[in-house]
Amino acid sequence: MFPIIPAGSATGASKNDNGIFLFGDPCGTYTGVSNIVSNTGVVASDAAAVATGKIYMTATEYGGDKGISAFGYYAGSNYTNYQNLISNAGVVASDTAGVGTARTQPAACRYGTDTAIFVFGHDNISAYLSMSNLVSNVGVVASDAATSGTTTRQSAMGAEFGTDQGITAYGATTGTFVALRNLVSNVGVVASDAAAAGSLRGWSNACDYGEDTAIYAFGWSNSWTLIGISNLVSNTGVIASDTAAVGLARTGPGACEYGQDKGIFGYGRVGSPATCYSTYNLVSNVGVIASDTAGVGTERYYMAACSFN
Repeated sequence: MFPIIPAGSATGASKNDNGIFLFGDPCGTYTGVSNIVSNTGVVASDAAAVATGKIYMTATEYGGDKGISAFGYYAGSNYTNYQNLISNAGVVASDTAGVGTARTQPAACRYGTDTAIFVFGHDNISAYLSMSNLVSNVGVVASDAATSGTTTRQSAMGAEFGTDQGITAYGATTGTFVALRNLVSNVGVVASDAAAAGSLRGWSNACDYGEDTAIYAFGWSNSWTLIGISNLVSNTGVIASDTAAVGLARTGPGACEYGQDKGIFGYGRVGSPATCYSTYNLVSNVGVIASDTAGVGTERYYMAACSFN
């Protein structure tokens, strides 16, 4: 008699029940608050900050049920490689000095079954980067590693796809938006650039949904125009053409998985001078983005998000 294997277990795919939004800019002073997402997609009110308020960091799950946020920028023109571990109960740890080049706006995603990667970014000497840092299954960030055949850039975003691979896509280099993608193998090797379908853009976000697929949505496009489009990612890492997304066109939202096979985009900024929002949009297990839901917690943008539990 064969054992009954829960969905996702046969492939080793990490499917978490909860998500978390953390850090960001409330159109003013940077904050370190966080907001947990339930397994039904309900965003909780603010949890008090335990770490330095910052922006332009990112986060990803690791270890099967935990998360990590790393890098970023905090008040006073300080680029950092700080890292904050997130427990499988959604508790954010205080700052820990990390390794690797202090930088902003890297992409991050899980690869394998329990490991993760940070790649790209922008450092404090105004250089766009293509380096990567692997994260072990106990949350240890490795030293910088070179990536070959990749365009240096910032504000690319990452997500998981398939059963054990990752993808980073889009972003900006020297002020120019790009539509490029780089697949991440199940041992953390970043592939060379490949063309990505969809509008050139940066400061969007991405998350996985379903059992083995992902989605990109929102952001800035050419001429710094806010966009409300989405692009699905197949289980082989192919990005589909633009789909008109419902919901508030905005930049700097967070995005993560919840409920094991669904996603959520939350918060963000509109306009200049900026207006911040706590609005969120749920993503079904077939990649359909729902209309706006009024959010809770501090309205902000350029935060991090990941799944856990």
